[in-house]
Amino acid sequence: MKLQQLKYIWEVAHHDLNVSATAQVLYTSQPGISKQIRLLEDELGIEIFARSGKHLTRVTPAGESVLKVAGEILRKVDAIKQIAQEFSNDRQGSLSIATTHTQARYALPHVIDGFIHEYPDVALHMHQGTPVQIAELAADGTVDLAIATEGMEHFSDLVMMPCYRWNRSIVVPKDHPLTRKGTLTLEDVAAFPIVTYVFGFTGRSKLDEAFVNKGLAPKVVFTAADADVIKTYVRLGLGVGILAHMAIDPELDRDLVSLDASHLFEASVTRIGIRKGTFIRGFTYQFIERFAPHLTKALVEQAMTATNRHDVEELFQSIPLPTY
Repeated sequence: MKLQQLKYIWEVAHHDLNVSATAQVLYTSQPGISKQIRLLEDELGIEIFARSGKHLTRVTPAGESVLKVAGEILRKVDAIKQIAQEFSNDRQGSLSIATTHTQARYALPHVIDGFIHEYPDVALHMHQGTPVQIAELAADGTVDLAIATEGMEHFSDLVMMPCYRWNRSIVVPKDHPLTRKGTLTLEDVAAFPIVTYVFGFTGRSKLDEAFVNKGLAPKVVFTAADADVIKTYVRLGLGVGILAHMAIDPELDRDLVSLDASHLFEASVTRIGIRKGTFIRGFTYQFIERFAPHLTKALVEQAMTATNRHDVEELFQSIPLPTY
């Protein structure tokens, strides 16, 4: 059994069983990958992939188990490389982050700008997706950090650390009737069609809970993952926008009116998720602290050595979080 063979089966499984695409990514030949997979299967005495002719069709149950262990081995190998890089050059390497559009567009730019100036030899890679996709990327070791509000609680392999609290704004055109209201109520908002995030994005669950608890059934006419797309359809008059407050740009959104909705919805918490057992490089600690200043290296190290999620939550209970 060779590390190369484990790498091949892992990559094939994560490229939709497309051996040709995997070969392109790994800069090798399709026949070479197929041969090594066959050799590994012959050695193990099992099929990792089911086949129809020359095509791989699915991962077998035995293959699922093999891939899980293979992933762990490959992550350990990568950790060894990270350790070596940290001691040979602690200011050079790469950092991969998975996050949502709202975080990437509104919360992270100033953090990334400062980080790149301090660590010009660290390559930053950003992946955007749904909260569940983001958590999966961190859980399987594809990225170093996951930054999201929803979804990560479903992945037991992740250590989740709170970064900041945030709430929402109601966004409407300047001549909208809601601009003439005093303090908004949920009934006021529910009287109009609503344009907001896709369920599972950027604290959407808190929004839905608030309406349900009031016995209201708002008419959500349009959803999107991108805050800028939501604002576009608010401008078209499709409905009342409900967005993260941070997603309102005072300059670019001057044609819209932002109405405070923090009294209507429970605040949400954005968190950073890191896979348990991950070797964290020095510049990664620096990035985390730039994004959430209370997450010092010492505190992150404590969280990473906690035995369970409850202990992690207890660690942060007495630490006040900034609110945006």
